[in-house]
Amino acid sequence: MNSQNGTGRDERPYDIVLFGATGFVGVLTAEYLARNAPPGCRWAVAGRSAAKLARLRERLTAIDPGCAELPLIVADASDAAALRDLARSTRAVATTVGPYVWYGEPLVAACAEAGTHYADLTGEPEFVDAMFVAHDARARETGARLVHACGFDSVPHDLGAYWTVQQLPEGVPLRIDGFLRSNAMFSGGTFASALTAMGRGAQTLRAARERRLHEPRLVGRRASAPLGAPRFSRETGAWALPLPTIDGQVIARSARALDRYGPDFRYRHYAAVRTLPMALGGPAFVGAGLALAQIPAARRWLISRYEPGTGPDTARRARSWFSVRFVGEGGGRRVFTEVTGGDPGYDETAKILAESVLSLAFDDLPPRSGQLTPVVAMGDALLSRLRAAGMGFRVAHTE
Repeated sequence: MNSQNGTGRDERPYDIVLFGATGFVGVLTAEYLARNAPPGCRWAVAGRSAAKLARLRERLTAIDPGCAELPLIVADASDAAALRDLARSTRAVATTVGPYVWYGEPLVAACAEAGTHYADLTGEPEFVDAMFVAHDARARETGARLVHACGFDSVPHDLGAYWTVQQLPEGVPLRIDGFLRSNAMFSGGTFASALTAMGRGAQTLRAARERRLHEPRLVGRRASAPLGAPRFSRETGAWALPLPTIDGQVIARSARALDRYGPDFRYRHYAAVRTLPMALGGPAFVGAGLALAQIPAARRWLISRYEPGTGPDTARRARSWFSVRFVGEGGGRRVFTEVTGGDPGYDETAKILAESVLSLAFDDLPPRSGQLTPVVAMGDALLSRLRAAGMGFRVAHTE
Protein backbone atom coordinates (compact mmCIF):
# COMPACT_ATOMS: atom_id res chain seq x y z
CA MET A 1 0.00 0.00 0.00
CA ASN A 2 1.37 3.39 -1.00
CA SER A 3 1.40 5.91 1.83
CA GLN A 4 4.00 8.38 0.60
CA ASN A 5 1.81 11.35 1.51
CA GLY A 6 2.42 10.55 5.16
CA THR A 7 -1.27 10.08 5.88
CA GLY A 8 -2.61 6.68 6.86
CA ARG A 9 -5.47 5.36 4.80
CA ASP A 10 -8.02 5.50 7.61
CA GLU A 11 -7.25 9.13 8.43
CA ARG A 12 -9.00 10.38 5.28
CA PRO A 13 -12.54 9.39 4.28
CA TYR A 14 -11.72 8.73 0.62
CA ASP A 15 -9.03 6.97 -1.36
CA ILE A 16 -9.99 8.72 -4.63
CA VAL A 17 -12.04 11.75 -5.64
CA LEU A 18 -12.90 12.34 -9.31
CA PHE A 19 -13.33 16.09 -9.91
CA GLY A 20 -15.20 17.22 -13.02
CA ALA A 21 -17.09 13.94 -13.01
CA THR A 22 -20.13 15.18 -14.95
CA GLY A 23 -18.26 16.27 -18.10
CA PHE A 24 -18.01 13.94 -21.09
CA VAL A 25 -14.67 12.36 -20.21
CA GLY A 26 -15.50 12.68 -16.51
CA VAL A 27 -18.57 10.48 -16.95
CA LEU A 28 -16.55 7.89 -18.87
CA THR A 29 -13.91 7.90 -16.12
CA ALA A 30 -16.56 7.50 -13.43
CA GLU A 31 -18.10 4.59 -15.34
CA TYR A 32 -14.68 2.96 -15.62
CA LEU A 33 -14.17 3.31 -11.87
CA ALA A 34 -17.63 1.89 -11.20
CA ARG A 35 -16.64 -1.21 -13.17
CA ASN A 36 -13.00 -1.51 -12.11
CA ALA A 37 -12.31 0.07 -8.73
CA PRO A 38 -11.06 -2.64 -6.37
CA PRO A 39 -13.26 -3.93 -3.56
CA GLY A 40 -13.13 -1.61 -0.60
CA CYS A 41 -12.05 1.41 -2.64
CA ARG A 42 -13.59 4.48 -1.04
CA TRP A 43 -14.25 6.95 -3.81
CA ALA A 44 -16.41 10.00 -4.49
CA VAL A 45 -17.38 12.17 -7.44
CA ALA A 46 -17.13 15.95 -7.38
CA GLY A 47 -18.33 18.86 -9.51
CA ARG A 48 -20.10 22.17 -9.34
CA SER A 49 -23.70 20.94 -9.90
CA ALA A 50 -25.38 18.84 -7.22
CA ALA A 51 -28.19 17.91 -9.65
CA LYS A 52 -25.78 16.64 -12.31
CA LEU A 53 -23.81 14.68 -9.72
CA ALA A 54 -27.03 13.03 -8.51
CA ARG A 55 -27.95 12.04 -12.07
CA LEU A 56 -24.45 10.64 -12.56
CA ARG A 57 -24.81 8.55 -9.40
CA GLU A 58 -28.03 7.05 -10.78
CA ARG A 59 -26.18 6.18 -13.97
CA LEU A 60 -23.34 4.56 -12.04
CA THR A 61 -25.74 2.61 -9.86
CA ALA A 62 -27.03 0.88 -13.00
CA ILE A 63 -23.46 -0.37 -13.51
CA ASP A 64 -22.73 -1.21 -9.87
CA PRO A 65 -25.57 -1.17 -7.34
CA GLY A 66 -22.99 -0.37 -4.69
CA CYS A 67 -22.75 3.14 -6.18
CA ALA A 68 -26.19 3.99 -4.80
CA GLU A 69 -24.43 5.43 -1.75
CA LEU A 70 -21.54 7.01 -3.68
CA PRO A 71 -20.60 10.29 -1.96
CA LEU A 72 -21.16 13.51 -3.92
CA ILE A 73 -18.95 16.56 -3.34
CA VAL A 74 -20.10 19.95 -4.62
CA ALA A 75 -17.13 22.19 -5.42
CA ASP A 76 -16.37 24.79 -8.06
CA ALA A 77 -12.96 25.03 -9.75
CA SER A 78 -12.68 28.66 -8.59
CA ASP A 79 -13.60 27.98 -4.94
CA ALA A 80 -10.21 27.62 -3.26
CA ALA A 81 -11.68 26.86 0.16
CA ALA A 82 -13.89 24.05 -1.18
CA LEU A 83 -10.94 22.58 -3.07
CA ARG A 84 -8.77 22.65 0.04
CA ASP A 85 -11.46 20.67 1.86
CA LEU A 86 -11.69 18.26 -1.07
CA ALA A 87 -7.91 17.70 -1.14
CA ARG A 88 -7.77 17.08 2.61
CA SER A 89 -10.54 14.48 2.34
CA THR A 90 -8.77 12.06 0.00
CA ARG A 91 -5.48 10.36 -0.75
CA ALA A 92 -5.61 11.00 -4.51
CA VAL A 93 -7.52 13.29 -6.89
CA ALA A 94 -8.17 12.96 -10.62
CA THR A 95 -9.47 16.02 -12.45
CA THR A 96 -10.91 16.50 -15.94
CA VAL A 97 -11.64 20.23 -15.54
CA GLY A 98 -9.92 22.21 -18.30
CA PRO A 99 -8.61 24.22 -20.00
CA TYR A 100 -6.33 23.85 -17.04
CA VAL A 101 -4.54 27.16 -17.56
CA TRP A 102 -7.89 28.79 -16.73
CA TYR A 103 -9.31 26.44 -14.12
CA GLY A 104 -6.56 24.15 -12.85
CA GLU A 105 -4.27 25.89 -10.36
CA PRO A 106 -6.46 26.05 -7.22
CA LEU A 107 -6.76 22.25 -7.10
CA VAL A 108 -3.03 21.74 -7.76
CA ALA A 109 -2.25 24.17 -4.95
CA ALA A 110 -4.67 22.42 -2.58
CA CYS A 111 -3.17 19.00 -3.29
CA ALA A 112 0.41 20.23 -2.94
CA GLU A 113 -0.43 21.74 0.44
CA ALA A 114 -2.42 18.73 1.72
CA GLY A 115 0.05 16.06 0.57
CA THR A 116 -2.60 14.63 -1.77
CA HIS A 117 -1.63 12.88 -5.00
CA TYR A 118 -2.97 14.58 -8.14
CA ALA A 119 -3.57 13.47 -11.75
CA ASP A 120 -5.01 15.46 -14.66
CA LEU A 121 -5.47 15.32 -18.43
CA THR A 122 -3.67 18.50 -19.43
CA GLY A 123 -1.68 18.80 -22.62
CA GLU A 124 -0.94 22.49 -21.96
CA PRO A 125 2.81 23.17 -21.56
CA GLU A 126 2.22 26.62 -20.07
CA PHE A 127 0.12 25.18 -17.26
CA VAL A 128 2.56 22.37 -16.49
CA ASP A 129 5.53 24.75 -16.35
CA ALA A 130 3.67 27.29 -14.21
CA MET A 131 2.58 24.58 -11.78
CA PHE A 132 6.18 23.37 -11.45
CA VAL A 133 7.37 26.84 -10.52
CA ALA A 134 4.52 27.50 -8.09
CA HIS A 135 3.95 24.14 -6.40
CA ASP A 136 6.74 21.57 -6.98
CA ALA A 137 8.72 22.61 -3.91
CA ARG A 138 5.74 22.43 -1.56
CA ALA A 139 4.65 19.06 -2.97
CA ARG A 140 8.12 17.70 -2.30
CA GLU A 141 7.80 18.81 1.32
CA THR A 142 4.35 17.24 1.83
CA GLY A 143 4.96 14.07 -0.21
CA ALA A 144 2.35 14.84 -2.87
CA ARG A 145 2.84 13.52 -6.38
CA LEU A 146 1.60 16.06 -8.95
CA VAL A 147 1.25 14.13 -12.20
CA HIS A 148 0.04 15.99 -15.27
CA ALA A 149 -0.80 14.58 -18.71
CA CYS A 150 -2.42 11.36 -17.42
CA GLY A 151 -4.50 10.76 -20.55
CA PHE A 152 -3.70 10.13 -24.19
CA ASP A 153 -1.51 13.15 -23.60
CA SER A 154 0.95 11.75 -22.67
CA VAL A 155 0.84 8.28 -21.12
CA PRO A 156 1.01 6.04 -24.24
CA HIS A 157 3.98 8.08 -25.50
CA ASP A 158 5.76 8.38 -22.14
CA LEU A 159 5.27 4.70 -21.26
CA GLY A 160 5.97 3.66 -24.85
CA ALA A 161 9.34 5.40 -24.88
CA TYR A 162 10.09 3.90 -21.45
CA TRP A 163 9.12 0.43 -22.74
CA THR A 164 11.39 0.92 -25.75
CA VAL A 165 14.31 2.05 -23.58
CA GLN A 166 13.94 -1.16 -21.57
CA GLN A 167 14.58 -3.17 -24.75
CA LEU A 168 17.88 -1.35 -25.42
CA PRO A 169 21.32 -1.66 -23.78
CA GLU A 170 22.07 0.29 -20.61
CA GLY A 171 24.68 3.02 -20.24
CA VAL A 172 24.85 4.03 -23.92
CA PRO A 173 23.46 6.95 -25.95
CA LEU A 174 19.89 6.21 -27.09
CA ARG A 175 17.82 7.60 -29.99
CA ILE A 176 14.07 7.02 -30.22
CA ASP A 177 11.52 8.27 -32.75
CA GLY A 178 7.77 7.89 -32.13
CA PHE A 179 5.16 7.82 -34.91
CA LEU A 180 1.47 8.34 -34.07
CA ARG A 181 -1.43 7.11 -36.22
CA SER A 182 -5.13 7.33 -35.34
CA ASN A 183 -8.56 7.60 -36.94
CA ALA A 184 -10.17 9.22 -33.89
CA MET A 185 -11.89 12.54 -33.27
CA PHE A 186 -10.59 15.11 -30.81
CA SER A 187 -12.63 15.72 -27.70
CA GLY A 188 -14.26 19.10 -27.17
CA GLY A 189 -12.05 19.65 -24.15
CA THR A 190 -8.89 18.76 -26.07
CA PHE A 191 -9.92 21.13 -28.89
CA ALA A 192 -10.51 23.96 -26.42
CA SER A 193 -7.20 23.32 -24.66
CA ALA A 194 -5.30 23.19 -27.97
CA LEU A 195 -6.79 26.46 -29.22
CA THR A 196 -6.15 28.09 -25.86
CA ALA A 197 -2.51 27.01 -25.96
CA MET A 198 -2.12 28.18 -29.58
CA GLY A 199 -3.43 31.60 -28.61
CA ARG A 200 -1.03 31.93 -25.66
CA GLY A 201 2.33 31.58 -27.37
CA ALA A 202 3.98 34.44 -25.48
CA GLN A 203 2.70 33.20 -22.12
CA THR A 204 3.86 29.66 -22.94
CA LEU A 205 7.38 30.84 -23.75
CA ARG A 206 7.48 32.96 -20.60
CA ALA A 207 6.40 30.02 -18.43
CA ALA A 208 9.06 27.79 -20.02
CA ARG A 209 11.78 30.38 -19.34
CA GLU A 210 10.63 30.74 -15.74
CA ARG A 211 10.74 26.98 -15.27
CA ARG A 212 14.30 26.79 -16.58
CA LEU A 213 15.34 29.29 -13.90
CA HIS A 214 13.95 27.04 -11.15
CA GLU A 215 14.70 23.57 -12.53
CA PRO A 216 17.98 21.92 -11.49
CA ARG A 217 20.45 21.45 -14.33
CA LEU A 218 21.16 17.90 -15.46
CA VAL A 219 24.80 17.11 -14.68
CA GLY A 220 26.80 14.48 -16.58
CA ARG A 221 23.90 13.41 -18.80
CA ARG A 222 21.82 14.88 -21.64
CA ALA A 223 18.16 14.38 -22.59
CA SER A 224 16.32 16.28 -25.30
CA ALA A 225 13.23 16.17 -27.50
CA PRO A 226 13.98 18.37 -30.53
CA LEU A 227 11.33 19.00 -33.15
CA GLY A 228 12.22 16.83 -36.15
CA ALA A 229 11.88 17.81 -39.80
CA PRO A 230 9.15 16.46 -42.10
CA ARG A 231 10.38 13.37 -43.92
CA PHE A 232 9.37 10.04 -45.38
CA SER A 233 9.95 7.34 -42.79
CA ARG A 234 11.15 4.10 -44.34
CA GLU A 235 10.77 2.43 -40.94
CA THR A 236 6.99 2.95 -40.94
CA GLY A 237 6.26 3.39 -44.65
CA ALA A 238 4.59 6.75 -43.94
CA TRP A 239 5.24 10.47 -44.12
CA ALA A 240 6.43 11.74 -40.75
CA LEU A 241 5.25 15.20 -39.68
CA PRO A 242 6.72 16.70 -36.50
CA LEU A 243 4.16 16.91 -33.69
CA PRO A 244 4.74 19.96 -31.44
CA THR A 245 2.67 18.51 -28.59
CA ILE A 246 3.59 18.20 -24.93
CA ASP A 247 4.44 14.50 -25.36
CA GLY A 248 8.08 15.06 -26.30
CA GLN A 249 8.60 17.37 -23.33
CA VAL A 250 7.15 14.77 -20.97
CA ILE A 251 9.39 12.04 -22.37
CA ALA A 252 12.49 14.22 -22.10
CA ARG A 253 11.66 14.97 -18.45
CA SER A 254 11.31 11.26 -17.73
CA ALA A 255 14.71 10.74 -19.35
CA ARG A 256 16.30 13.49 -17.25
CA ALA A 257 14.95 11.94 -14.07
CA LEU A 258 15.94 8.31 -14.71
CA ASP A 259 19.46 7.05 -15.38
CA ARG A 260 18.09 4.08 -17.36
CA TYR A 261 17.64 6.40 -20.37
CA GLY A 262 21.43 6.57 -20.70
CA PRO A 263 24.02 9.34 -20.81
CA ASP A 264 22.69 10.98 -23.99
CA PHE A 265 19.00 10.50 -24.86
CA ARG A 266 17.10 12.04 -27.77
CA TYR A 267 13.41 11.64 -28.66
CA ARG A 268 11.53 12.96 -31.72
CA HIS A 269 7.75 12.90 -32.02
CA TYR A 270 5.85 12.57 -35.32
CA ALA A 271 2.43 12.06 -36.82
CA ALA A 272 2.54 9.32 -39.46
CA VAL A 273 0.36 9.86 -42.55
CA ARG A 274 0.13 7.50 -45.49
CA THR A 275 -0.32 9.84 -48.46
CA LEU A 276 1.57 12.86 -49.77
CA PRO A 277 -1.56 15.07 -50.03
CA MET A 278 -2.23 14.50 -46.33
CA ALA A 279 1.41 15.24 -45.55
CA LEU A 280 1.18 18.52 -47.43
CA GLY A 281 -2.24 19.48 -46.13
CA GLY A 282 -1.61 18.77 -42.45
CA PRO A 283 0.84 21.63 -41.80
CA ALA A 284 -1.40 24.03 -43.74
CA PHE A 285 -4.38 23.06 -41.56
CA VAL A 286 -2.38 23.48 -38.37
CA GLY A 287 -1.03 26.80 -39.60
CA ALA A 288 -4.55 28.08 -40.30
CA GLY A 289 -5.66 27.01 -36.82
CA LEU A 290 -2.64 28.71 -35.26
CA ALA A 291 -3.40 31.94 -37.12
CA LEU A 292 -7.08 31.94 -36.10
CA ALA A 293 -6.19 31.14 -32.49
CA GLN A 294 -4.37 34.48 -32.24
CA ILE A 295 -7.68 36.33 -32.71
CA PRO A 296 -9.74 36.13 -29.47
CA ALA A 297 -13.11 36.38 -31.22
CA ALA A 298 -12.16 33.68 -33.74
CA ARG A 299 -10.81 31.47 -30.95
CA ARG A 300 -14.06 31.80 -28.96
CA TRP A 301 -16.11 31.04 -32.07
CA LEU A 302 -14.09 27.92 -32.87
CA ILE A 303 -14.40 26.64 -29.30
CA SER A 304 -18.17 27.24 -29.38
CA ARG A 305 -18.45 25.04 -32.48
CA TYR A 306 -17.20 22.05 -30.47
CA GLU A 307 -18.03 22.62 -26.83
CA PRO A 308 -16.02 20.98 -24.04
CA GLY A 309 -18.10 18.23 -22.47
CA THR A 310 -19.31 16.93 -25.83
CA GLY A 311 -18.11 13.96 -27.83
CA PRO A 312 -18.99 11.14 -30.22
CA ASP A 313 -21.39 8.34 -29.44
CA THR A 314 -20.45 4.82 -28.38
CA ALA A 315 -20.55 3.44 -31.93
CA ARG A 316 -18.17 6.06 -33.27
CA ARG A 317 -15.78 5.56 -30.37
CA ALA A 318 -15.87 1.78 -30.92
CA ARG A 319 -14.49 2.30 -34.45
CA SER A 320 -11.64 4.51 -33.26
CA TRP A 321 -8.09 3.35 -32.61
CA PHE A 322 -4.53 4.59 -32.18
CA SER A 323 -1.06 3.22 -32.75
CA VAL A 324 2.27 4.70 -31.67
CA ARG A 325 5.26 3.00 -33.26
CA PHE A 326 8.68 3.58 -31.75
CA VAL A 327 12.04 3.06 -33.44
CA GLY A 328 14.84 2.90 -30.90
CA GLU A 329 18.61 2.65 -31.43
CA GLY A 330 21.60 2.39 -29.14
CA GLY A 331 24.63 0.27 -28.35
CA GLY A 332 24.54 -1.43 -31.75
CA ARG A 333 20.94 -2.58 -31.27
CA ARG A 334 17.78 -1.44 -33.07
CA VAL A 335 14.29 -2.19 -31.82
CA PHE A 336 10.78 -1.54 -33.15
CA THR A 337 8.00 -1.37 -30.57
CA GLU A 338 4.33 -0.42 -30.66
CA VAL A 339 1.67 0.84 -28.27
CA THR A 340 -1.92 0.33 -29.40
CA GLY A 341 -5.39 0.95 -28.09
CA GLY A 342 -8.95 1.99 -28.84
CA ASP A 343 -10.50 5.45 -28.99
CA PRO A 344 -7.73 7.74 -27.67
CA GLY A 345 -9.59 10.97 -26.93
CA TYR A 346 -12.33 9.43 -24.80
CA ASP A 347 -12.36 5.74 -23.89
CA GLU A 348 -8.61 5.24 -23.56
CA THR A 349 -8.14 8.62 -21.91
CA ALA A 350 -10.78 7.74 -19.30
CA LYS A 351 -9.11 4.37 -18.74
CA ILE A 352 -5.66 5.92 -18.40
CA LEU A 353 -6.83 8.61 -15.96
CA ALA A 354 -8.71 6.07 -13.84
CA GLU A 355 -5.81 3.62 -13.72
CA SER A 356 -3.40 6.47 -12.95
CA VAL A 357 -5.35 7.66 -9.92
CA LEU A 358 -5.84 4.05 -8.77
CA SER A 359 -2.08 3.57 -9.05
CA LEU A 360 -1.39 6.73 -7.06
CA ALA A 361 -3.82 5.65 -4.36
CA PHE A 362 -2.98 1.96 -4.04
CA ASP A 363 0.29 0.89 -5.69
CA ASP A 364 3.66 0.52 -3.98
CA LEU A 365 5.47 3.29 -5.88
CA PRO A 366 9.02 4.68 -5.71
CA PRO A 367 9.47 7.24 -2.91
CA ARG A 368 9.27 10.32 -5.13
CA SER A 369 7.24 13.50 -4.77
CA GLY A 370 6.77 16.90 -6.40
CA GLN A 371 5.78 17.42 -10.02
CA LEU A 372 6.52 14.13 -11.80
CA THR A 373 5.89 12.61 -15.21
CA PRO A 374 3.66 9.51 -15.39
CA VAL A 375 6.71 7.29 -15.90
CA VAL A 376 8.66 8.79 -13.01
CA ALA A 377 5.65 8.70 -10.67
CA MET A 378 4.20 5.30 -11.57
CA GLY A 379 6.38 3.61 -14.17
CA ASP A 380 6.15 -0.18 -14.12
CA ALA A 381 3.02 -0.15 -11.94
CA LEU A 382 1.03 1.89 -14.46
CA LEU A 383 2.46 -0.10 -17.36
CA SER A 384 1.24 -3.32 -15.74
CA ARG A 385 -2.17 -1.81 -15.04
CA LEU A 386 -2.70 -0.62 -18.62
CA ARG A 387 -1.55 -3.90 -20.14
CA ALA A 388 -4.00 -5.74 -17.88
CA ALA A 389 -6.69 -3.26 -18.99
CA GLY A 390 -6.14 -4.10 -22.67
CA MET A 391 -3.65 -1.53 -23.95
CA GLY A 392 -1.05 -3.18 -26.15
CA PHE A 393 2.71 -2.88 -25.56
CA ARG A 394 4.74 -5.12 -27.85
CA VAL A 395 8.16 -5.55 -29.39
CA ALA A 396 7.52 -5.83 -33.13
CA HIS A 397 11.08 -6.43 -34.32
CA THR A 398 14.71 -6.21 -33.22
CA GLU A 399 17.95 -5.90 -35.17
